[in-house]
Amino acid sequence: MDKLPTYSESPPVDLPRLARWRLKHRMASIALTLCFISVASLLLSLSQLAFLGKQSVQLPLHAEQILQKCYMLHAKPGPPSNFHQRTESDRFVQGTHATLIRNASIWTGDHEITQGDILLDKGIIKFVGHASPSMFNKFKDLVTLDAGGSWVTPGIVDLHSHLGVDSAPYLSGAGDTNSLKGPVLPWLRSLDGLNTHDDAYRLSISGGVTTANVLPGSANAIGGQAFVIKLRPTAERSPSSMLLEPPYTLNGTHVDPTLPPRWRQMKHACGENPSRVYGNTRMDTFWAFRQAYDTARQIKEQQDAYCTRALAGEWEDLGEFPDNLQWEALVDVLRGRVKVHTHCYETVDLDDFVRLTNEFQFPIAAFHHAHETYLVPGTLKQAYGQTPAAALFATNARYKREAYRGSEFAPRILAENGIDVVMKSDHPVLNSRFLLYEAQQAYLYGLPANLALASVTSTPARIMGQDHRIGFVREGYDADLVVWDSHPLALGTTPQQVWIDGIPQLSEPAVASKPVSFQQVPRAPNFDLEAAAAIKYEGLPPLMPKKAKDLVVFANVSSIYVPDGVGGVMSVADIGERGVVALRKGVVQCWGAAACASEFASQDVEWIDLEGGSIAPGLISYGSPLGLDEIQGESSTHDGTVFDPLTGSIPSILAGSELIKASDGLQFTGRDTLLAYRAGVTAGVTAPSSGGLIAGLSTAFSTGAAHKLEDGAVIQDVAALHVQIGHSKRGPSVSTQIAALRNILLGDKSSTTLAEVAKGTIPLVVQVQNADIIASFIELKKEIRTRTGTDIQLTISGAAEAHLLAKELGEAGVGVILTPSRPFPDVWESKRILPGPPLTNESAITTLLAHGVTVGIGTAEQWSARNTRFDIAWAALESFDRISKEQALALASVNLEKLLGVKPSGTLSDLVVTRGGTVLDSEAKVVGIISARRGIVDLI
Repeated sequence: MDKLPTYSESPPVDLPRLARWRLKHRMASIALTLCFISVASLLLSLSQLAFLGKQSVQLPLHAEQILQKCYMLHAKPGPPSNFHQRTESDRFVQGTHATLIRNASIWTGDHEITQGDILLDKGIIKFVGHASPSMFNKFKDLVTLDAGGSWVTPGIVDLHSHLGVDSAPYLSGAGDTNSLKGPVLPWLRSLDGLNTHDDAYRLSISGGVTTANVLPGSANAIGGQAFVIKLRPTAERSPSSMLLEPPYTLNGTHVDPTLPPRWRQMKHACGENPSRVYGNTRMDTFWAFRQAYDTARQIKEQQDAYCTRALAGEWEDLGEFPDNLQWEALVDVLRGRVKVHTHCYETVDLDDFVRLTNEFQFPIAAFHHAHETYLVPGTLKQAYGQTPAAALFATNARYKREAYRGSEFAPRILAENGIDVVMKSDHPVLNSRFLLYEAQQAYLYGLPANLALASVTSTPARIMGQDHRIGFVREGYDADLVVWDSHPLALGTTPQQVWIDGIPQLSEPAVASKPVSFQQVPRAPNFDLEAAAAIKYEGLPPLMPKKAKDLVVFANVSSIYVPDGVGGVMSVADIGERGVVALRKGVVQCWGAAACASEFASQDVEWIDLEGGSIAPGLISYGSPLGLDEIQGESSTHDGTVFDPLTGSIPSILAGSELIKASDGLQFTGRDTLLAYRAGVTAGVTAPSSGGLIAGLSTAFSTGAAHKLEDGAVIQDVAALHVQIGHSKRGPSVSTQIAALRNILLGDKSSTTLAEVAKGTIPLVVQVQNADIIASFIELKKEIRTRTGTDIQLTISGAAEAHLLAKELGEAGVGVILTPSRPFPDVWESKRILPGPPLTNESAITTLLAHGVTVGIGTAEQWSARNTRFDIAWAALESFDRISKEQALALASVNLEKLLGVKPSGTLSDLVVTRGGTVLDSEAKVVGIISARRGIVDLI
């Protein structure tokens, strides 16, 4: 039976060692209670004695309670001293069987145990170590799992989530992330908006997330109080039953005042968000902070003065204890009893907030997002009381001005400066199901392995004040564990099972077989120079590559993958173990044994050792405004949106003209574009941005070009016609949108481009998520063929529910670009996703491929284009060996060319060069781009 957590004595268990603690536990608890009662009685007696010889004053009826309250004002939060002597969790569910996990590789939260055993019972970890079989003979119905050497870690802890308040799928009736009633709202509570029907709980658990700190949003300077929850469903089905150690005074519930208070959580925000919402400047926001804290300070001083008199026995005209329900939480901040989580990006805001903490003397738990903290670690160390942690994204940056200097090396640099690093999701900004992926990326860019694992387990547990019970695999801690199918820092690692409070959360989990090497911590590439440059150039290091000599020889090449000329990717089998590839001005001269390059020995050659690396097709990014936007939140930095003929009139100057071309608005050398290039994405296919039916004509361009007029910069001026269909409260109905498109394709062909689309020469790419709408387009394709005799090239993009029509799509010859490649039900139209392992054996990709559908993958935001290589590798890793390396590479290269109407380049195709592995391996580092089209080899 789940209940609101309290610290209560629990029945003993059969483990002899724990049984011996019982008497000591009980006597300590009794002694502690008697001590506090004695202190309160003594204080009351002293206050009575203070009035001897004075005029008689009648004591308040609740004088003892007042004295206790005054005494507790200075008590610091934390667990009772005997917490770890508990024998049963306050969250234990009767009927839960004890579980023994044997032969596990254990990461405990701060160190490793090789081939250990773990016993879970009554919601608690009862044993960690090397057990003998006889130790557990007394347990009835003991469930035993042989981990077979698999890794076990603490459950993933998300320090920054909006689970339940920003629910999936998004519906306006459940939008409870932000209140817009004013910039300072410390009295609001995320608990009061917590939706228990959020589809994301199950998905996040399947990624190993067991605990989340549910914060209000960042629209306000002070957004309200946050609450820590366990994600598992409860018998009560209520928000309150999900809470982990909420404040005792929640809803006015009074408990034993001799227990220390519990930590509270609160959300603050500075910078662009409050300014944008309220039309304020940073000066306005920080004045609002100072006004709020000054109000809280005055109340605190009134309380302290009141208690000084009460403790001195000066009861005359003392009146009621000065309290204020609206401000009491902020008063608790000043008393050091609240973990303050501050959304704060750049140096000016970080410095402002540090000064605020010193002015009003309160500590900060963490700066969240914190994109510039790595540039000013010394500023963080000046904060009042303690140095705050930095809660970060791994690579999500540049989406607004204050995030523009964000760096993938921030976790590493902060750790080197002694700052606690937390990786967080900001769910649903990032799907918290893949929070561990953030730690994996932080590790690959230089954060030490132990700190990377701690950044999503023990460190966030400590920052939120819950490290006495979660975040570690230790005896006496909550039974929140994950068994992984590979090392937790290996790309694509997936839970085999997740326990929350000792209860397994995955029924019949789908577990894919991973390479044996994935059981070891992956080797991280060396990014020392790049990390140093991030500091040197204050977050904006030069990104343009270095041009190699005309003649280049790559040595120690272990594999080569190239387009096969018939729409696929093939492996070149005759390269040899220590092969070489020789190129002149980006054109391959020979490959194979070292002898193939001997004829160039006397020439001016640049030799590059790949250390067992690889050469593969350059990757393509599609789905985001890459090349059209630089900073999403700054309209002056992007191309803008096209006019929508269904919702407004087209300017007369455009009437009757051809469709809008993205190539006219291309911007080169953007930071996201160049970061993608440096990660092996050599081309982008981008359509005009639109909020309506017709976006326009996409273009294919080189991500490494300096400007549009450079040779090879524009690969193909026009690729495909793009439209988007969906439900919208602002636009016309779906049926109206499809009718309009039908009329366009079957009606007047005055537009040359529309005529080409109708003839099947140029693809029609439809951005749509919903299976029912996709079905209408399959019918539309058939209708056009029946009425005109031509077969249009139809590609479905987005396609969250396309797997439901895999057979029909395959039969109709309709291709699919899954954007993003790992689905999330963020809106109603995407509700019926196929999540993939461990929840389902099949993923959307494997299902579509199995029915003969040509599949590509896309990215929704330009910052993530750089991670395309990891996306295709992940697809292969969770495919149960149904996707080969060649097929994985095709997902983001030749398949996208076909689906988007980009003519194959043949021998002029770009190639990406990696050192220490293939482009699919997280251990490999991209070191070069071969571009025969542009006649160069770029060195990264």
